[in-house]
Amino acid sequence: MTDSVMSKAATMEIPINSNGDTGALAEDDSLEQDLQQVMVSGPNLNETSIVSGGYGGAAEGIIPTGSIKGPNMQHSTSSSSMTAEEATRGVAVEKYEAVKKWGLNTYKCTKQMISERFGRGSRTVDLELEAQIEVLRDTKRKYENVLRLAKALTNHFYNMVQTQHALGDTFADLSQKSPELRDEFGYNAETQKLLCKNGETLLGAINFFVSSINTLVNKTMEDTLWTIRMYENARLEFDAYRSDLEELSLGPRDAVTMARIDAAQEQYQVHKEKYERLRSDVIIKLKFLEENKVKVMHKQLLLFHNAISAYFAGNQQQLEQTLKQFNIKLRPPGADKPSWLEEQ
Repeated sequence: MTDSVMSKAATMEIPINSNGDTGALAEDDSLEQDLQQVMVSGPNLNETSIVSGGYGGAAEGIIPTGSIKGPNMQHSTSSSSMTAEEATRGVAVEKYEAVKKWGLNTYKCTKQMISERFGRGSRTVDLELEAQIEVLRDTKRKYENVLRLAKALTNHFYNMVQTQHALGDTFADLSQKSPELRDEFGYNAETQKLLCKNGETLLGAINFFVSSINTLVNKTMEDTLWTIRMYENARLEFDAYRSDLEELSLGPRDAVTMARIDAAQEQYQVHKEKYERLRSDVIIKLKFLEENKVKVMHKQLLLFHNAISAYFAGNQQQLEQTLKQFNIKLRPPGADKPSWLEEQ
């Protein structure tokens, strides 16, 4: 009974402080209550019983385990209780340290950001790299506008092709029902069908252009900008820990302060390495992005020009040759429609 009371009492405190020494954790009452509930709600070995008889046997066959005083069982019970207690305490310490580290880092970065915003803090500046980043953001905005206009052109041109298709069918029908105007309706129907066919070919080229621009803007450029955001966060953390180290270096040089300076120096070095690594990643990605952008846009602009020129010149052969040159395959009519099995 004494072991049980001591086991429950041991779970009432989680000895943690900022240095990892023994101490009470007053900031985490909810976690402490959860741990108490886990430990208290577990099975009490002193209250279980062993049934020596069969099912429905006499009451004399029940032997309370509390009356068993063997040394091996007492040692096993205390060992398992201590093991569970230590494991629970270890998890609590790990969670507390993680939250503490996150909170401290957030505080330092927020302080640095506010200081920079009001002009009281210094920041690390790479003028050449920041100029390249700004150029990329401006280029992305302009390419997004090109993508928006190209999509609008595709929608308008698609509607025109559908109208030409419907108009050609109407002319063909009237050609059969109006003998006196059969020839006139007939060649107008043929003209609209030819325009419709060429329009579908041009739509294939424009759709390929739109798809390639969309990949460049929303995947390739966005991936580089994501790395840039990581770099900017690392720069903010680096400046925050640099400012913290500079403030500590200006203070007194007693034993406690020297220990804090050593810890700050270690954190400064860690964040400096992270900042330099991400800076190198951004420079490499910007270089490859520029090369990829020139290569992609050279091909796509040539495709767009040749396809548009051939269509409005009425050169069907050149239009089809342009699609073959860029390996663009048109979908057969009705390919977008679901099959009769899918409609069921």
